[in-house]
Amino acid sequence: MAGLATTFGSGAMTNSIADLGQAACILAIGTNTTEAHPVIALQLKQMARRGGKLIVANPHWIELCRHATMWLRQRPGSDVALIGGMMRVIVDEGLADSNFIQERCENFDALRESLAAFSLERVSQITGLPQEQIREAARLYATSSSAAIVYAMGITQSSHGTDNVQALADLAMLTGNIGKPGSGVNPLRGHNNVQGSCDMGCLPNVFTGYQSVADGGIRERFEAAWGVSLNPKPGLTLGEIFDAAHDGTVKAIYLVGENPVITDPNAAHIEEALKRLEFLVVQDIFLSETARLAHVVLPAASFAEKEGTFTNTERRVQRVRQAISPVGNSRPDWWITVQLAMRLGAQGFSYEHPAEIMDEIARLTASYGGMAYHRLENGGLQWPCPSPNHPGTSILHREAFTRGKGHFVPVEYRGSLEQPDEEYPLILNTGRMLYHFHSSTLTRRVKGLRELHSEERVEINPQDAVSLGIADGDLVKVTSRRGAVTVRAKVAEGTPPGSLFMTFHFPDTVTNLLTQPGRDPVSKIPELKFCAVRVAKVA
Repeated sequence: MAGLATTFGSGAMTNSIADLGQAACILAIGTNTTEAHPVIALQLKQMARRGGKLIVANPHWIELCRHATMWLRQRPGSDVALIGGMMRVIVDEGLADSNFIQERCENFDALRESLAAFSLERVSQITGLPQEQIREAARLYATSSSAAIVYAMGITQSSHGTDNVQALADLAMLTGNIGKPGSGVNPLRGHNNVQGSCDMGCLPNVFTGYQSVADGGIRERFEAAWGVSLNPKPGLTLGEIFDAAHDGTVKAIYLVGENPVITDPNAAHIEEALKRLEFLVVQDIFLSETARLAHVVLPAASFAEKEGTFTNTERRVQRVRQAISPVGNSRPDWWITVQLAMRLGAQGFSYEHPAEIMDEIARLTASYGGMAYHRLENGGLQWPCPSPNHPGTSILHREAFTRGKGHFVPVEYRGSLEQPDEEYPLILNTGRMLYHFHSSTLTRRVKGLRELHSEERVEINPQDAVSLGIADGDLVKVTSRRGAVTVRAKVAEGTPPGSLFMTFHFPDTVTNLLTQPGRDPVSKIPELKFCAVRVAKVA
């Protein structure tokens, strides 16, 4: 989300979920919305059914394509080229919103100069799309009365994810599709409280509300509130932490609610890094594959066993209410943290209820300044909500951007880090399915979901299957430069020629043994959506 944060202030949806259904046009790119965000997908379908225009940009055929006005099947990893080509058409044909650009943006000349490299001939060569299709998509998006962009991890989990996101921000500003109903740039978060975790400073360079740790004035406020001295140096990102554990720099990890030996790239490296630690603590509601490696496991309570809040993908802070008592020795996460801190001799952790923690969040975080439990009883509030009487904000950037003027960033296309070659001729893409979630620590325990989908499959295009002598249901071996897995094949037209698709839900088939650890240089997000592999039938 780093690219979006550069322009808009945070990696959050600029608009609301319900607002998507009112758009005149939606560009859904890098998102399999019906599988990963099925409730939000209903809004996109509703928009299409009432006559709105839906542009789906995805190398794979997805269920949303049934409702699409246009399906752009660009080559994997070519998103920046596609977006750059669309912007080139919009500028060349005079479809840009010149008033919005003049009044609310800066650095447009630099963007326009960079678009010289995105002739439709070159863009077509990179993306594999016909020039006329790119031109039609650009016109459709630019001439709609309101146009929204929705994207997910197909955009961000890339070695050029920041470029992807910034190009989308450029596209929205270029057409004036920011700060009004039915518009915006809307990242769909991968978990129910990812937005809340980021808001609360679970990033290595910020405090709550995206306040920089390097800013002396901000740091002084937190130091005064907490009575401690705070380090001005940003910490390590997730991937950097595991690299440091592997080389011995990091000696101990306290890991909460994650299962990285299943979900993170180059999983063998992750597991080896964890085994090298002097001390590993895992806090989770189940004994996950990662928890089995821990020296200490702290049993946490599920959402139904605790009080608190979640902040969802539209920035809506909602109450979580305890329905049952914690099972066994499990305890709420906040209580575990408080007890650890107090037993280590820390001051300022004498909370009796999470409502008190929310009050402290409001004191130190402007965007949450008007939040309190009694105000969240009837559907929650969307930040920014800076004061006790503020109604919350459904649409960001109505009058101005967080930074003042929206800053256009020149566009440059870079290929993915690991390209197919003679030894590894296919591209592996990973994603999710409707019936399981993430490492499926919870969903694989549900009998009905196991009956619907009980094992991993690798999807392969019929052309590739024929050339490799693979039939539907055959046992095959998928190999990358980092590892290999054995899995049954699913021959499917939805996967493009030259590509494979797998989920990462099943611990019996650890798909992330294959994926490569290369990262975006700015966000440090790994390139989970693109690695080179080969596949062969198992005798």
